[in-house]
Amino acid sequence: MDMPAATSRTDSRGAKDKPTLDRVKLVLFDLDGTLVDSVGDLAWCGNEMLRTLEMPLQDPQAARNWVGNGLERFVKRVLTNDMDAEPEEGLFQAGLKIFSKLYGEHASDHSEVYPGVIETLEGLSKLELHLACVTNKPEPFTSKLIAAMGLDSFFELVVAGDTTARKKPDPMPLHYAADHFGLDYGTCLMVGDSSNDVLAARAAGFGVICVPYGYNHGKDIGDSNPDLVIENLAELTEILA
Repeated sequence: MDMPAATSRTDSRGAKDKPTLDRVKLVLFDLDGTLVDSVGDLAWCGNEMLRTLEMPLQDPQAARNWVGNGLERFVKRVLTNDMDAEPEEGLFQAGLKIFSKLYGEHASDHSEVYPGVIETLEGLSKLELHLACVTNKPEPFTSKLIAAMGLDSFFELVVAGDTTARKKPDPMPLHYAADHFGLDYGTCLMVGDSSNDVLAARAAGFGVICVPYGYNHGKDIGDSNPDLVIENLAELTEILA
């Protein structure tokens, strides 16, 4: 499906306003590490890719620090066992093709919804709020995972990693969502688990609440200074009611 062009905005509709939780109209949720613990499938597919390429396998737990910057960067980290290194281009393209096929078939085999997620989405759905998902995961994998986890009925909009020209931490995906609903940026809230979510929210003029249990490259999410850190998403319903 063709998507309308997305642009980043800082106009009079509110990007400069200080967000306050008492006037939130749109809640955007990150997916991996916030709603769904998906690292099991990512790690398995990464090691199956390495096995196919006849390369040494990685510790599956290392994948927890590699999630969060999109599928291509994750593949590069698996191939190099490094956060920022660049593999040889031919190896990367071969690995990306293998990984994409594997993940397309096994995106939800070992993934689980975090405790409190369903109850939270059910509770927020009863309030006068728009709910959407904003993730750096490419669309085909995003829609499959959301459906497999039983979350698709809660979201009016899903913004995947290839919906807009730029991913989080750029504010473009967040502005795209707010523009879709015609809302001031100061009435929007980002809920995530990583510094990418905080940086995107700050740049977008959104409020931001984080959970401490997700994928933040092994760093304390509190160090990124979100507006609030909550231990369980279920706290959101009371906060926003």
